[in-house]
Amino acid sequence: MSGCDPFAQTQRSKLQHRRARINQQINKEMRMRAGAENLFRATTNNKVKETVALELSFVNSNLQLLKEELEELNSNMEVYQTDSEAVNVPMIPLGLKETKEVDFTVSIQDFICEHYGEDSSLYDKEIKELMELRQAMRTPSRNQSGLELLMEYYNQLYYLDQRFFPLHRNLGVHFHWYDSLTGVPSCQRTLAFEKGSVLFNIGALYTQIGARQDRSATAGIDKAIDAFQRAAGAFNYLKENFSNAPSLDMSSPSLCMLVRLMVAQVQECVFERVTLTTQDTHFTSQLRLAQEAARVSDVYLLVQQTMTQPLMKDYVPFSWASMVQVKSEHFRALSHYYAAVALCDHTLSAEEEEEEEGDEEAEKAFLQFYINVPAGPPLSQVLRDPEKRRKLGKAHLRRAVIRHEEAMRVHSLCKILRKMDILQDVLSLTHKRSLDKYSELDREDDFDETAEAPEIQSQTHQKPDITPPNFSTVQVTDIFQQLGPLSVFCARARWGPVRVICLQRREGGLGLTLRGDSPVLVAGVVPGGCAAEAGLREGDYIVAVDGQDCKWAKHGEVVHMLKSCSDRGVELSVVTLHSHDTQADRRAVMLSHSSDKENSRQRLLGGAKGQSSASLLNWNRKKKREGSGVTKRLGSTFSLSFGSIRDTEAMY
Repeated sequence: MSGCDPFAQTQRSKLQHRRARINQQINKEMRMRAGAENLFRATTNNKVKETVALELSFVNSNLQLLKEELEELNSNMEVYQTDSEAVNVPMIPLGLKETKEVDFTVSIQDFICEHYGEDSSLYDKEIKELMELRQAMRTPSRNQSGLELLMEYYNQLYYLDQRFFPLHRNLGVHFHWYDSLTGVPSCQRTLAFEKGSVLFNIGALYTQIGARQDRSATAGIDKAIDAFQRAAGAFNYLKENFSNAPSLDMSSPSLCMLVRLMVAQVQECVFERVTLTTQDTHFTSQLRLAQEAARVSDVYLLVQQTMTQPLMKDYVPFSWASMVQVKSEHFRALSHYYAAVALCDHTLSAEEEEEEEGDEEAEKAFLQFYINVPAGPPLSQVLRDPEKRRKLGKAHLRRAVIRHEEAMRVHSLCKILRKMDILQDVLSLTHKRSLDKYSELDREDDFDETAEAPEIQSQTHQKPDITPPNFSTVQVTDIFQQLGPLSVFCARARWGPVRVICLQRREGGLGLTLRGDSPVLVAGVVPGGCAAEAGLREGDYIVAVDGQDCKWAKHGEVVHMLKSCSDRGVELSVVTLHSHDTQADRRAVMLSHSSDKENSRQRLLGGAKGQSSASLLNWNRKKKREGSGVTKRLGSTFSLSFGSIRDTEAMY
């Protein structure tokens, strides 16, 4: 797979290029500020202090300007919206986290030589493939292929961690990522940070895919719902499985806010679908629309409250907070409008009057419509009196107009939202519609002051789901599988150097017992036999026969190779596994599903220690472990657990 052409001049790529440039400038200014602050603290010369203080104020001013420029870019929602001419309220997408290039070459080569005792030049192709995959992952296309590319790299990181990241040391590779909203750089050597950042980008890409859907038809709405639910699932998975994030965008409060924002956007799409599929003007249908709109307003109000929390207040772009507040007011206004339509436009037909069932259904729906029963005549009486219904409908419209005007006021305060013509159109059209309806109901003899309309009970027929990421949808093959089966040849395992054993067949055979596959294990050695005299030990793994690699060989294949040996004998290359790093069991957590042999169950993954003074991004330890391949003790060695050991164990 490959990413987007980084030089293709699409609107979105131009936006990402500008983001990357600003991120680099912010990084440079922050380094200058850190140096100036150190000098200010260290010097005792007042003149130098004055000069440094002036320089600091200049740097801080530059940083503020850069952050404002970045915020404006992050608030640029129109680039990610659909090209459809349908008038839909824009959705809030998230820009991808930027990252610097990473060169794995020297670190992986050194580890292969030192830990695996192999010629690292044999793995140049694999190292190049890994680096090309990471480079492509930096610019994913805004579709399913882009998601699969990110997921492929994310799954490949599992193998990378197992192969090259032992618990007691790190590989020495630095991962640089920029905060999605502020551009503040973070650098760590732990692979968990890389994984978390890629997972964040999976969620961000889903938000962009959701925002670009044409929501003028149900098919587009359903795609948008699916994308936003998956975005919420990715951010929620990140929140639950990572802790102590070094950047604010991956902190728990930020992820909580993003999950709620995605859920609110799903609820908005549900309302759009209900509006689209409700062609009739029946009383209960209009009540349902009013309650759906009230639910959308409620969830956006919850997002607004989350955005005003201490940590988030100065972090979330002003345009996001404004958009959320506008939507909360807008949909509250719509709920009152549809309530008025239900009360004033609906008349019982002669057929319905004969059918008590329809009448009862309408009355039941109306009795459950409000949060609190309003003062005055009973609702059942209001329902049967056209004049009372008109007055209540007028009260709802009055509240609708007030809410519309508040939405327009908040909209006018934000420079970025004012540039969004489509949002302006939606707010103006709905405001005018409510005003026209109010004028239609208003009468000259209405001397009574309009009563206050009661609050509408929010309700939805489809609650949003938070869809967790399904890593098994993208199956990957371990790039470094040539090193051997991961259960033995991994960074957590320790074994002795490769020993070459020369065996000469005698009348009694080779004098050894084999069992298992990939790699085949020496389960026993006959005392005084050929194998024992040659130095073969119980617990050795056979990695080559006569120079032919057999780390991945099946039991039968190795047996065939041994039986086919000539009179001159056979050379076995073997290793002895001393131990696995048992700390992994205590410090690890579950990782992704994948259906191939090496990753058929959820695996355990431990976080590596980094050098940052800030808390590292660690795997959450609350998760309960599920079944995984557990090693069994065999004398002073370890062996693999096999499904049917007795069937494959035999003397040779």
